[in-house]
Amino acid sequence: MTASPQSSSSADNPLLAAWRTPFATPPFDAIRPEHVLPALTQAFSDHVREIDAITYDPAEPDFANTIVALERAGRLLDRVSAVFHALVSAHSNEALLAIEGEVALRSARHWNAILMDAVLFGRIAKLYHERAHLKLTPEQQRLLERTYTRFRRAGAGLDEAAKTRMAAINERLAELGTRFSHHLLGDEQAWALELGEDDRAGLSDSFIAAAEAAAAERGQPGKAVVTLSRSSVEPFLQASTRRDLREKAYKAFVARGDNANANDNNPVIGEILTLREEAAKLLGYPHFAAYRLDDSMAKTPQAVRGLLEKVWVPARARAQADRDALQELIREEGGNFALAPWDWRFYAEKLRSRRADFDDAAIKPYLTLDGMIAAAFDCATRLFGLTFTERHDIPVWHPDVRVWEATNAAGKHQGLFYGDYFARPSKRSGAWMTSLRDQQTLDGEVTPLIINVMNFAKGAAGQPALLSPDDARTLFHEFGHGLHGLLSNVTYPSLSGTAVFTDFVELPSQLFEHWQERPEVLRAFARHYQSGEPLPDDLLQRFLAARKFNQGFATVEFVASALLDLEFHSQPAEAARDVHAFEKRELEKIGMPAEIAMRHRPQQFGHIFSGDHYAAGYYSYMWSEVMDADAFGAFEEAGDIFDPATAKRLHDDIYSSGGARDPEEAYVAFRGRKPEADALLRRRGLIDTEAA
Repeated sequence: MTASPQSSSSADNPLLAAWRTPFATPPFDAIRPEHVLPALTQAFSDHVREIDAITYDPAEPDFANTIVALERAGRLLDRVSAVFHALVSAHSNEALLAIEGEVALRSARHWNAILMDAVLFGRIAKLYHERAHLKLTPEQQRLLERTYTRFRRAGAGLDEAAKTRMAAINERLAELGTRFSHHLLGDEQAWALELGEDDRAGLSDSFIAAAEAAAAERGQPGKAVVTLSRSSVEPFLQASTRRDLREKAYKAFVARGDNANANDNNPVIGEILTLREEAAKLLGYPHFAAYRLDDSMAKTPQAVRGLLEKVWVPARARAQADRDALQELIREEGGNFALAPWDWRFYAEKLRSRRADFDDAAIKPYLTLDGMIAAAFDCATRLFGLTFTERHDIPVWHPDVRVWEATNAAGKHQGLFYGDYFARPSKRSGAWMTSLRDQQTLDGEVTPLIINVMNFAKGAAGQPALLSPDDARTLFHEFGHGLHGLLSNVTYPSLSGTAVFTDFVELPSQLFEHWQERPEVLRAFARHYQSGEPLPDDLLQRFLAARKFNQGFATVEFVASALLDLEFHSQPAEAARDVHAFEKRELEKIGMPAEIAMRHRPQQFGHIFSGDHYAAGYYSYMWSEVMDADAFGAFEEAGDIFDPATAKRLHDDIYSSGGARDPEEAYVAFRGRKPEADALLRRRGLIDTEAA
């Protein structure tokens, strides 16, 4: 796309103009795809001039003219990139997708030139090696260390030939990550299972309403469809009595990106792994996992494997016992077939109903989207003093998006929170938190703009969206990330909010999930969508008793994905050239039950292949779960899940400190000790609590 000179001017391009909106928010109603590349061109150019001024400053390097100057550089680039990535992920169109590859390539080239600049790195390294004599504050010391580490790990210390090769690898990886995500989105958009009147046996009215809303979103009013969104497929697999349709939906779901069509991700995976291995070796590491984990809490692949294997053994044993029980249930009902992966959720619901007198359908009418949003906000109020007021004057990227202003206990503006909750064809699958602007106080108080994106199913016309217990946990999880961004209180943008190690970033999110399942919260906010009656106490008690049901399955599907991620990045890339053979071999090695699929098969594993943020790092959710299970214990020990003293430590040491502290130091400051791994096993019901 070529922009005219006029389209790149700040007067005509809202991405370049000053934002006269409330709180200087992006004017999404005015932003068009044709604005992106001209704005990025200007932003890249501005950033290069700023970096050159730092690099070739004739003055001796000091913290202010080098490290702080780097923090101030690139503000236009930050804001344009944030808007583009928010749009292409949450509300893409053909025009945005068409330029995403070019944006990724140009961004890779831009950052390669900066992060591998020998002169600039020389200034940073000089300060780093003299850091003991610079009289820096702890936050400044942390910023200097993280800046030095970032440049070193990007290849700034390599010779010129190695830098040239590293730059080429980074550019190609940027292209491949975009291609992977486009392929996945393409397969998800292309498939839907239409439900005729004879295809709806076992499905609730609320599911049918959501399926009708999904069809309308796809331009098929009057019909009902199952889509490849997890919030559509999983409840269908739980409830549909049509085994043939469950099989069809399941096979389509696990085959995304693996259909030998134009969206085939297998060759993409092979090339990504080969390039990551080469990059790691250029930097002196034996493989990519060693490179990635060197800058994490875990530190080594051995430590990660040790945790995952400790969890795998009891989880697999529990899953095998449940498998046998499900097969017996099939036999009792007169079935003469072996339990298959598309049967597990269906019969697990029956078994849970038998053992715990509970199924998700019973509680779902009480878990309205608005009720769970209110519950999350109330917990944030009681823990951290935040209050949320919905705003209708903030521009948004889709009519479904809602915005709230957060204020602190003193009534002062804290930031804005955007909630984009519903699935649609223009949105990538999954759930995530991101930001349009990060908190900082380097040059005045900058408040954050935080986004949560989900893929929940809509309710029927005039009816609220109803969430499954898993959906409700997801909402609290992502809001926990959101609080990490909203409560950030640091000076420097590079240390703001979620700018922490990957295996620490999930602690604030997973910890916040604990409040969603507490009786105190559910009694107040789980109300029937029609009658408004509160959740009956007997149903609440049955829900709480059933929480640990099927945890063998849930843990196995996660740990298998995490172990495969680790093996992909610690074995020679050549071993994974045939992705199917590698997947089969590794799952056989760990004894993966045939009746359970990984939570993410390789071809749809966007966490590790759409980019590298979670590559060799998917274990992070479980590493953080060790901490979150242990951390919530601090509130239980205090006898009050909203204990003010414990909440203040949580705020000060975890949620507000961003990346300004070493994560282990931050955790110990909050808890008074390191976390105990058995807390995770107890929470999931994988060890005998009384014996422990």
